[in-house]
Amino acid sequence: MPKVKDQKFTVLRDLKTVITRAGFWKVPHNTKDDEIHLKVGRYKKPKNFLDSGTPDEESPKSELTLDGEEFGNLVAFIQQNYEPFRQGAKAFLPLDNPYDESVAKQIKALLSDNNNSRMLEFLTDNDVIPEDLEIGLVHARRARAIDEFNAMLESDLTEPNWQKWFEINTWVLGSDFVRVLDERAIDTKNISDFLMESYDGFLDIVEIKRPEGGLQFWQSSLDHGNYIPHSDLVKAIVQASKYIHEVEREADSIKFFERVGHVKTIKPRCTLIYGRSNDWNEEQQESFRLLNSSYHNLTIMTFDHVLQRANRILGKNG
Repeated sequence: MPKVKDQKFTVLRDLKTVITRAGFWKVPHNTKDDEIHLKVGRYKKPKNFLDSGTPDEESPKSELTLDGEEFGNLVAFIQQNYEPFRQGAKAFLPLDNPYDESVAKQIKALLSDNNNSRMLEFLTDNDVIPEDLEIGLVHARRARAIDEFNAMLESDLTEPNWQKWFEINTWVLGSDFVRVLDERAIDTKNISDFLMESYDGFLDIVEIKRPEGGLQFWQSSLDHGNYIPHSDLVKAIVQASKYIHEVEREADSIKFFERVGHVKTIKPRCTLIYGRSNDWNEEQQESFRLLNSSYHNLTIMTFDHVLQRANRILGKNG
C-alpha cells in the first residue's frame, strides 16, 4: 500500500453550514511514476472551522476521489474543451479523423457567424487558413463553377438562370470588373442584366442573351463571300447600344448617381454575351474579330468565349 504525502487542499465554497473543498496529493510508487490524486467533497462545517480549517470528513455529504489516470484525463478534458465551450463553440472537430463527412457540418456551423467581415478578420489575423489552402479553395470553387457552366450549356435555360450564374462568378469576365452593383435599372424603361463597377471605379454594363432559344449569330447565307451578323444579333447590339446611350443621359443625374452607389459614369462600355461559337470555322472566327473591332464601347463575347477565358484563368486547356 503506497504511502500518501504532499497534500494540498483549497476551499471552493464556504456556506454557513456546508463547505466544499478540493484537494490533491501525490502518491509515490516504486514501479511507476508517482500519481496525483484528486478529491472533491461537500462536508458539514464544524463550529470551530475557523480555528482548525478542517471540515468533518467523517460524515461527508458527498465525496469523489479520482486516481491518477482519472485526474489526468479530467485535466486534459478541461484544457481542450473548457474555453471553446465557454465561448459558445457550436461543434468540436475530431482532429483524429478530420476528413469524415460529418465534420463538414461542424465546420459550417463553426463558420456560420452572420458577421462576415468579423469572421474574415478573425481568420486572417490568426492565420487559420494557410495561403496555399486559400488559393486551392478559390481554384476548386472556380473549377466547380466551370463544371456547372458546361452542364448549363447542355440545357435550355432561360436568362435568369444565366444571370444568377454570372452574378456569382463575375471573375470569368476578367479583371475589368470588381463588383456587381445592387442597382439594375438605368431608368423606368431600361433595365440591364448587370450594372458593374470597373477596376478604375467607373460604371459599365453587362448584357446576357441565353445561348439557346433559337437566337442566331450569323446569317445563313454569305454576303459577297463574308459572314454578316444575324438580325437576332443586330437587335441585341442595338439594345446594348441603347443602354449605353441611356446611361450617358443619366450621367449628370444626382438621383442616378446615388442609386448606383456613387459610381462614376463617364463613357460607359457594355459587354454583350451572346450565342455559341463552338462550331465556328476559321472564316467565322476572323469575321468575329472584325465585328468586335468596329465598336469602341461594346465588346461581344459568346458563351464559348466565356468558357475559354474561364479555363485559361484556371490554367486549363479546355
